Amino acid sequence: MEQSGKMGWLPAALLFLFFILSSYFSLSIEGDTLTPARPLADGQELISAGERFALGFFSPVETNNRYVGIWYKVSPPTIVWVVNRQRPISERNGSLSITGNGTLIITDWNSKTIWSSSSSGLVSPVAQLLDDGNFIVKEANDDGNVPRSFAWQSFDHPTDTLLPGMKLGWNLTSSLNHKLTSWTNPSDPAPGHYTMAVDLHGDPQMILWEGSNQLWRGGPWNGQIFSGIPDMLRYKIFILDFVMKNDEVFYMYNTTNTSFIVRLTVNYTGVVQRLVWLDDSQMWSIYMSEPKDQCEHVSQCGAYGICNTDDSPICSCLQGFKPRSPTNWDLREGRDGCARMTGLDCQNGTDGFVTIKEVKLPDTSRSMVDRSMGLDDCRATCLSKCSCTAYASADINGTGCIIWTTELTDIRVYSFGGQDLYVRLAAADLGAVPLASHRNNECKEGKDWELPLFDLGTIIAATNNFSMENKLGQGGFGPVYKGKLGEEQEIAVKRLSKTSAQGIDEFMNEVTLIAKLQHRNLVRLLDKDQGVLLDWQTRYNIIEGIAQGLLYLHRDSRLRIIHRDLKASNILLDKGMNPKISDFGLARIFKEDETTLNTRRVVGTYGYMSPEYAMDGCFSVKSDVFSFGVLVLEIISGKKNRGVSISEHEGNLLAHAWSLWMEGNGLKLVDGSISNSISMVEVLNCLKVGLLCVQEYPKDRPTMSSVVLMLGSKNASLSDPKYPGFFPTREPSEVESSKSKKELESVNKLSVTIAEGR
Repeated sequence: MEQSGKMGWLPAALLFLFFILSSYFSLSIEGDTLTPARPLADGQELISAGERFALGFFSPVETNNRYVGIWYKVSPPTIVWVVNRQRPISERNGSLSITGNGTLIITDWNSKTIWSSSSSGLVSPVAQLLDDGNFIVKEANDDGNVPRSFAWQSFDHPTDTLLPGMKLGWNLTSSLNHKLTSWTNPSDPAPGHYTMAVDLHGDPQMILWEGSNQLWRGGPWNGQIFSGIPDMLRYKIFILDFVMKNDEVFYMYNTTNTSFIVRLTVNYTGVVQRLVWLDDSQMWSIYMSEPKDQCEHVSQCGAYGICNTDDSPICSCLQGFKPRSPTNWDLREGRDGCARMTGLDCQNGTDGFVTIKEVKLPDTSRSMVDRSMGLDDCRATCLSKCSCTAYASADINGTGCIIWTTELTDIRVYSFGGQDLYVRLAAADLGAVPLASHRNNECKEGKDWELPLFDLGTIIAATNNFSMENKLGQGGFGPVYKGKLGEEQEIAVKRLSKTSAQGIDEFMNEVTLIAKLQHRNLVRLLDKDQGVLLDWQTRYNIIEGIAQGLLYLHRDSRLRIIHRDLKASNILLDKGMNPKISDFGLARIFKEDETTLNTRRVVGTYGYMSPEYAMDGCFSVKSDVFSFGVLVLEIISGKKNRGVSISEHEGNLLAHAWSLWMEGNGLKLVDGSISNSISMVEVLNCLKVGLLCVQEYPKDRPTMSSVVLMLGSKNASLSDPKYPGFFPTREPSEVESSKSKKELESVNKLSVTIAEGR
């Protein structure tokens, strides 16, 4: 279709409709400035000088209510600010004007005042929409570049969106709190349930509130980032700043290139999102989203508990602490937190500190901060206070001092970007965590286990006294070590941690199941990535091996078993790079007539859980199939499902793989280190199988018997996959996949009563 400017190809009826709509919308551009002599009527708009923002009347989706707002001039327009969010106009004939003394006023069809700003007392006032999205009131002869000269500005009254250059925080002189408050729903911009603000108590920190309850805590500023958002270290296009002065405390961001179109929002579902506009695909891409996992929700593991999404269950106690309610912890409810094993001895000075690395610092709302104090003085000060429970650096570079004198809450572990926390312990609890061999006395060895028993001395000798060189990894029970019995028998040994949150039931469950299961792709009860580069053929063999192991569990074993925690860290590789499915602590045995079970306690690892299990506690063989599909995509790409970078334009690996598949660019998913040695047929077949396994609805996913056949029949004609579970850009009403590209719906999608300029 040529865009010659001629419209002769349009049908007459369409030409007539275009004429009618153009007349109805009263297409009128008013520049960027409002004066007392020229109000803005519904149907007109102000356009910023660089044509980045527009201001005018709009209606949200599914409503005819009229609001005055500012929006990004993208398609569809995206609202970033609303004036009369609690008092809409029901007719399309409202007006926005500025009085002779500089007061902004919105009136309805009866000239009734709907909203007004404070009086500014200006002589020659004008209101101007700037190209940063700020709507300001100033004297007509001011250049508009000095914020302190503004008599009024929209940046002082944010709604649900923070734009570059806006402040999120407090003006301590005027007691003005710049905060973000969500819409009620996509059709109603009235203040909703969720508010993000800077909390000034103790060491200031970013907090997301649901009503009066803390939902998510971004943590204190550590000189570079908020302690609870380590991903900020990876932000490449943003310049971040946190200012603490006598008269104001605020967070602000800008972009490295002013051409970037970005926004930070709190949406009506209680999710904080940083979004970037992609010109090529004409859509908003999610750059950051919080809370992103279960550990992001405030104090999941209670006082002195620590949350780790890579563990199962996710909660454990800090060294020197034990669960307050062991029964609840056995049921995987950790909010009761932990209690000290040994009381502190403040008088005799025998207390010390254990270092907890790579963590989100505890809630700082009741902490004390001295930014001039060094870390050594911080430690000494903590020891001198009988009430001190922990200390940490206020700055990531090691300067400043934060001291806690109350219980430590809302701690979590990060794989990178966390900080060191120094927790005070009694001398008796400062040593290495002992082997929890005392639990052996609590276990009654059943006669049907068919297990050999080894004394502790044999295990110590086999693992070189549990040396760090022999450590393979860390799980919910504790660390795992490699070892050798005699000259040839290689073994893996789980050393139960004294503070493990997993209980006797899980331990017995795993031992019992592994003892009863025999398969070449399952770990036997009697091995880890060797660190070499995995070529495609090795990866393909691993995929097939995992599939065979799962098929055995689901169909061929004398016990029908759902693993429930299938993930990369539970796939061990022997010296021949053969995969072994491990960790059966969360597995469940199904009866012959059972197909689906429900649980009130969802356990496992986010990123691998199927939607129906994570959301409703419903699990079946199809739950394991979903986890297998995630593994397949991870093996192909060399990336984890969670944490895919912005360069891939998607929120997670499933979404990215789906988008590439729909675009016909599936091979772009392949790990770059092996892209020159792959079999295109095998890769595309595995990619399709992986996407079939991660489809949102269990009924659409294949069984493992079908998966094994699909993997073995490279030329088989497979059905097209539907959208995956947890796909962030899927339309709520979408029920079938489509080869056409879908636009990401914004909560602030709207209808505007103007047409695009020609």
